[in-house]
Amino acid sequence: MKALVLGGGSLKGAFQVGVIQAILEKGFEPEMVYGVSVGSLNASYMVNEASKKSIESKKIDWPTISRQLIEFWVKNITKPEDIALMRSRFTLGVDTLMSRFDGLLDTTPLHNLVRNNIDPFILRNSPIKIKVGAVDVISGKMVYASPQDEHFVEYVIASSSLPTLMPAVTIAGQRKSAYLDGGMRVVAPLKAALEDGATEIVCVACHAEHIYNEPVNYRNLFKLLDRVKDINVNQIVNSDIAWAQAYVEKEGLKGRQLNLTVIRPHEPLHLDMLKFNSDDIVRLIVQGYQTGYEYLQAHGLPCLPPKTNSAVPTSEDSNGFE
Repeated sequence: MKALVLGGGSLKGAFQVGVIQAILEKGFEPEMVYGVSVGSLNASYMVNEASKKSIESKKIDWPTISRQLIEFWVKNITKPEDIALMRSRFTLGVDTLMSRFDGLLDTTPLHNLVRNNIDPFILRNSPIKIKVGAVDVISGKMVYASPQDEHFVEYVIASSSLPTLMPAVTIAGQRKSAYLDGGMRVVAPLKAALEDGATEIVCVACHAEHIYNEPVNYRNLFKLLDRVKDINVNQIVNSDIAWAQAYVEKEGLKGRQLNLTVIRPHEPLHLDMLKFNSDDIVRLIVQGYQTGYEYLQAHGLPCLPPKTNSAVPTSEDSNGFE
């Protein structure tokens, strides 16, 4: 079983989109897709479009799906207001005093974006399996949802809801549970894929292995929260990947062949979620494509036979991502 695992990373998910195109152009055809945080958004959109193609033509053109994912980002995520709106200080103050705090940001735009581009019925009938992860902040447990859950879209929204910045999501009005970004516990859901029987996994992470000593305005609340998040996420994603690599190696010693490919940025990605434009999004997409292209040129995918007529562009045109 081939699985594509998409890690979290907030708006750094634009980098992930570029890597995905490089992977799918190479010929990788996932049967299972797993996502956390922005990875859940990318995974859901991809599987939704793939399922529509399957219904229409009985086949899935994965490179086309990757280009549609790029188009989705370029058209819909061009400025902060496309994702969230800043709440007024007065509203925040009153809600905090009245114990009604619901995030620093109003995420109505993000919710609308998800609902307008993901069809639960199509996902439920998809030949491609998908799971997204979110954390129940009341029980502290990591929960994975599939489209067989009638509230799957709410889990996608919850998985993308950054703690403190965004409100917790209740599912079906149940107040005994409230969900937030799955990245609080798992950033790269590799274990879930392996437990479900995946034998050939490609993981796209949005975070570099190391965090560098860079200037941070820790007196700015949003900058501080973002930096704390990056430090925590960096540790979690490194642990997720290290666990999976050790598991694959151990299974190999037992004679069970598993293939794991991890593609991630060489250096930390930078994007201010409160101040960005379409050029910033395109820059990260191109960077992701180039990173994925260079990795695949050097290493290939162990789960695919070598191709002499690879769809990946030659070095002369590797500056583009279409």
